[in-house]
Amino acid sequence: MAKRGYNASFLLILSMFLILLTFSNVVEGYNKLRPGDCKPRCTYRCSATSHRKPCMFFCQKCCATCLCVPKGTYGNKASCPCYNNWKTQ
Repeated sequence: MAKRGYNASFLLILSMFLILLTFSNVVEGYNKLRPGDCKPRCTYRCSATSHRKPCMFFCQKCCATCLCVPKGTYGNKASCPCYNNWKTQ
């Protein structure tokens, strides 16, 4: 009987750990992209600008470094801290 209680406790702790792990990935890594996702995301990001070529260059360069691109076509830089803090000469 004690072994059954141990198994139930172990399964409960394991399931709680997996749920916490899932939520931590959602909160911390929701902007994480794969390198192959950068070009489509930057294409959309730069679609509304008249300076498309420099926008694409810097967006893809930043995405390759940060693996995130802010949402939308303008603003929202705070959603990708690396993009927000990117410095150019």
